[in-house]
Amino acid sequence: MEKMLYGCRMVDCSDNHEITAELLASREYEFSTWEDREQNITVHTVFTDSKENARDLSVQLRLLADSWRNLGVRIAEISPAVIPDVDWNEMWKRHFTILEISPRLVVRPSWLEYDSSPGQVIIELDPGMSFGTGHHATTAFCLEMIDTLADNQEVNSLLDAGCGSGILSIAASKLGFHPIAAFDYDPDAVTAAGENLEKNDLTEKEIELFQADLGELLLGDRRFDLIAANILAPVLKANRDILLEYLQPGGYLILAGILTTEYPEIRDYFTATGCTEVNSRSEKEWTGGMFRKLAE
Repeated sequence: MEKMLYGCRMVDCSDNHEITAELLASREYEFSTWEDREQNITVHTVFTDSKENARDLSVQLRLLADSWRNLGVRIAEISPAVIPDVDWNEMWKRHFTILEISPRLVVRPSWLEYDSSPGQVIIELDPGMSFGTGHHATTAFCLEMIDTLADNQEVNSLLDAGCGSGILSIAASKLGFHPIAAFDYDPDAVTAAGENLEKNDLTEKEIELFQADLGELLLGDRRFDLIAANILAPVLKANRDILLEYLQPGGYLILAGILTTEYPEIRDYFTATGCTEVNSRSEKEWTGGMFRKLAE
């Protein structure tokens, strides 16, 4: 029986087609891009593994396309796509390899063997459609910053805002952070994160996982030593005060998912509150930053 690959085609009429591709990559979508130079359009085909998931994907992409308009993204059409003769599982496997984040932190797809060294922390993570595997620059930056803070005895608790696959929380737990709370507005992401927790022998005792919208987050008087927010810049800016509300005085805030052209505005917006930028890094069109909240 002929195998089918499902997805959605996005007709991109933006002046800079690369922005859409980078935004899709930041969400860890599996996609391909084709450019029609004569018509000056680009078609991005975003893949999923079933017809049912393609319908959900279409809704996700339409919402994202609307939110990306202020970044210059102009999507003229989003339509279903069916591509024959593709082995979905093998396609995933070609694109994901063992990823060494640092000398002690490694992300390993379940189908690959890895001869770990004493003291190394191994995260077993299978790819999901949009939820984060560590291969994108924004996720890798967050993982590196978490790794650098793991030896700081004053930094113990973590809030993972927009947790996606749960990769940041899993890494933090294995590096010794506790307690950890992780949430995402997307119920499918929360489901994927729960499955990845199980793969890594972690439970709700180690990581409290729940669905929530950052703009409506209610955590009472809880405060965290570290907050990681790998979310697009407009969402970070709109929810600055909420993020800082749940951050301990003197605590650290990792911000990623920011286009390099937007980073100076985000940096200035957070440092205006008294936060200090302690680290930043740019890769391709993305920049991430780590900040420290003013101690009382």
